[in-house]
Amino acid sequence: MASKLADLVRRARRLSAERDRMIDAVATEWAKALKGQRLSATDLDELWAALTEDALRHAVPGEGKWTAQAWRHETREVIARVRDKVEATLRER
Repeated sequence: MASKLADLVRRARRLSAERDRMIDAVATEWAKALKGQRLSATDLDELWAALTEDALRHAVPGEGKWTAQAWRHETREVIARVRDKVEATLRER
């Protein structure tokens, strides 16, 4: 049983690291796309709200492995992290 738990922990860490890399990559792409666009804070609020709404419209992935509530939570968390990274990058420039 201990071996099974260790494997699950390793898998969770690997998936978390992969998720972090994907968030960083997406944030970098968005920052490049938005650079120089002269968007207001309101424009950015609307952008992130629209992206969140669009993502939440997609079917819950994983063939029943995700509950709708878990999918909503994960979607909001990922977009919030992307937003934080993008807006921090835009402020630096």
